Amino acid sequence: MNNDDLTLGAVLVRLEEQERDLAAQADAVRTRITELTVQLEEFARAAEEARITRKTLLALPEQAPPTPPTAKLPGHPAYQQIMAVFAAADAPLRARAVCEAIDLEIAPNNVNNVRLKLKRLVERGILTEPEQ
Repeated sequence: MNNDDLTLGAVLVRLEEQERDLAAQADAVRTRITELTVQLEEFARAAEEARITRKTLLALPEQAPPTPPTAKLPGHPAYQQIMAVFAAADAPLRARAVCEAIDLEIAPNNVNNVRLKLKRLVERGILTEPEQ
């Protein structure tokens, strides 16, 4: 440092610059504090909403799980006979065995008709088709 750097005017100028820098930094910190305060209020509001939602859900009565709709059996008597055969059976049955069980003649037409009825019962979820 030389003599010129230590003059009163130079010191005052440096102090003024330092004061401006500090004031600018203080303003930036105040702005950041305002932003953080807003963010903190938003978090507090969201937490309160979550608390209220949890409290509301806990206050709801317990509901039983919905029961799946029961499949409606077609009204034709042949379906009643087929279901009776399956109720008495202890293993999966083929269409030909169902024909025999309900005393139908073992003819291709009868077997195909029973097969179609079995497919309908499977589609409606009344019977299940075993994996082959």
